[in-house]
Amino acid sequence: MQAQLIALDWGTTSLRAYLLGPAGHVQNMRSLACGIMQLPTTARHIAGQPCIDGFELAFDAACGDWLDANPSIPVIACGMVGSAQGWREAPYRTTPSSLKALSTALQTVRSVRGVDVHIVPGVIQHSTLPNVMRGEETQVLGVMHSQPNLNDCLIGLPGSHSKWVQVQDGCLVHFDTFMTGELYAAACEHTILGRTQQQSGQFDGAAFERGVQVALSPDGQLGPLSTLFSARTLGLTGQLTPTQQPDYVSGLLIGHEVSALSRVVRQRRGDKPLPAIILIGNAQLCQRYQRALRACGFADVSLAEQATEQGLWHLAKAAGLLHHTQTEG
Repeated sequence: MQAQLIALDWGTTSLRAYLLGPAGHVQNMRSLACGIMQLPTTARHIAGQPCIDGFELAFDAACGDWLDANPSIPVIACGMVGSAQGWREAPYRTTPSSLKALSTALQTVRSVRGVDVHIVPGVIQHSTLPNVMRGEETQVLGVMHSQPNLNDCLIGLPGSHSKWVQVQDGCLVHFDTFMTGELYAAACEHTILGRTQQQSGQFDGAAFERGVQVALSPDGQLGPLSTLFSARTLGLTGQLTPTQQPDYVSGLLIGHEVSALSRVVRQRRGDKPLPAIILIGNAQLCQRYQRALRACGFADVSLAEQATEQGLWHLAKAAGLLHHTQTEG
């Protein structure tokens, strides 16, 4: 089966490369710790010439052999590679944003191999408190094409900066951001809470659920700046073991996030029931969010698969990058 597209999900800390066949079927995939903030530094020859550029080195490491085997294959990339600190800046497109709007705004950088890399722009939401995303818009597009009837759904993308996205008639129209993952890492690694914690490698569901319930309780109305301290006091009083504390903090912060989300969603929807939720991301993290969302009253929560690959495939198709192929899907 002939390869038809190289698709790159290039973020801050990692680079995931996909070799796609007809209809976006994944033929091969590899992941490298070569995000834009930790690019390779060891010089080597690429296409017969010495190279020291970190982006070129990472690109060649990710898919050089695929390019050798498929000389005319198109390449598309999303994520922080298109930021001001990336390989080539792809300016934000404003909401509402559609497949057409994003596919007609790709920015191109030519590699030393002579291969054009087409970079997807991010999305900006102008408001009193502006909001931005890079990479998540591609995942949302992937879900939109696999599940077209999304007007009454909310798409969640848990992570360092969790996104909650509303789509309407094929357009990304609104999104909210929560710095839950980054706050969790900071609290556990750089505050006094981490002094009494011990990572076990095993998920403690009861400790996580306890954190969620505290966030949803009357005590939780004081907010995470107050309830976070309970991770220390429950440990000091013997009510949480060192290995339970990390999952308790995780449940606490995710609980505060979904509690705030449910409150805002209810305000926006009035008498309408809560929407179905589609989650995109790491399966283990999404399972934590499923637990917290159901505790908040979101009964219909599902996980999407291959959202990034499908989003990049459809963007490439809409941009005309697959014109050389016979079967586009």
